[in-house]
Amino acid sequence: MALVTRDSLIESKRIYDGRIISLRKDTLAMPDKTVVAREVVEHNGGVVIACQPEPGQVVLIKQYRYPLDKVLIELPAGRIEPGEDPFVCAKRELTEETGYKASSWQEVSRFYSTPGFCNEVLYLYKATDVTLENKCLDIDEETEVLLLPLEEAWSRCCKGEIADAKTIAGLALLRGLQSG
Repeated sequence: MALVTRDSLIESKRIYDGRIISLRKDTLAMPDKTVVAREVVEHNGGVVIACQPEPGQVVLIKQYRYPLDKVLIELPAGRIEPGEDPFVCAKRELTEETGYKASSWQEVSRFYSTPGFCNEVLYLYKATDVTLENKCLDIDEETEVLLLPLEEAWSRCCKGEIADAKTIAGLALLRGLQSG
């Protein structure tokens, strides 16, 4: 199988630079010399936090998502600022969105959100030994904090009530940690 890699790049054109994402269009030469285009969404990456105030529990949030015009149930998460360490971001986002502060942290996994067109990498952290303080939401955020048994959260994923991919992946990985 002949791969089309960045070595095949003919031209890269910046289409859009935004606060959250940027978009570029790359023109590539296939091994047979056919020219193809790839549209790439560039993103700084993000963090996902599986916060467990008690073993077998998990903190989730209800949050309105404008692109879907829906309220979703999600694990707390957030965008990494340019140059920011993912762990620093995770600590900030947990407190901002939920009011929880954790003293014990574990990086569980790293995964790609949508590698077909986006370079975003998500860092999943498990947070335990928590205390509840005050939320400090960004100006454009509003969250409702939910505390659910982990198995109920997983059941909601299986029923389609939780449909956010990063949350489904995070809960699956957390369940794997619990069982093994």
